[in-house]
Amino acid sequence: MKLSALLVTLSSIAAFAQDAAQPEQPGALASFLPLILLFVVMWLFFIRPKQKEMKQMDDMRKQLKKGDKVMTAAGIIGTIANMEENIVTLRTGTSTIELEKAAILRVNHGHSPHQNLR
Repeated sequence: MKLSALLVTLSSIAAFAQDAAQPEQPGALASFLPLILLFVVMWLFFIRPKQKEMKQMDDMRKQLKKGDKVMTAAGIIGTIANMEENIVTLRTGTSTIELEKAAILRVNHGHSPHQNLR
């Protein structure tokens, strides 16, 4: 569900709940309850999973070593030939490419599909 659709739905629910409530003036906490609920839902479904994913990607990149078969965010598959602090030299067949470590999307375990062609 898109974030805008979720916001519209939650604001509609909050408005309906306020209309259905008694005509008395709500307390300060009750008036902020829809906003608090909205923040909790956004944190549970959007912020927290993204933070967890980013931490896993960072941990994977810290564990990279020479000889690992990797795939970049651009879809390039190769073997790490050399590593510096933030620069990785990737060997793809007969060519080498230098790229930032952040461009590594995942480590490919097993064999590369190109190994059978040699």
